[in-house]
Amino acid sequence: MTTTPPSGITPAEDCQTMQEVRAGVDALDRELVALVAQRARYMEAAARIKPSREVVRDEWRINDVISKVSAAAKSHGLAVEIAEPVWRELVERSIAYEFSVWDATRTD
Repeated sequence: MTTTPPSGITPAEDCQTMQEVRAGVDALDRELVALVAQRARYMEAAARIKPSREVVRDEWRINDVISKVSAAAKSHGLAVEIAEPVWRELVERSIAYEFSVWDATRTD
């Protein structure tokens, strides 16, 4: 499955120069940052909603996310060898962030 690159960016399969490749990567990185920022806001919401610190880390949910990401990677033509470790790190960093938000918003 191919997706449309950001407006004004040469599709990867049509790139002829490294300048075109780098422009595409840079544009996609900006979009990825915006999406990860949205994802982080959901971690903030989770920290607000979860009733105790003990439920911040949820192994079942971690496995569920990785499974869904692996399936989505396959359907988009992304090697699972790229997707899985990237998302495992993203999930771990998100959990650490959620812990910090949970702790910052609670007083004992």
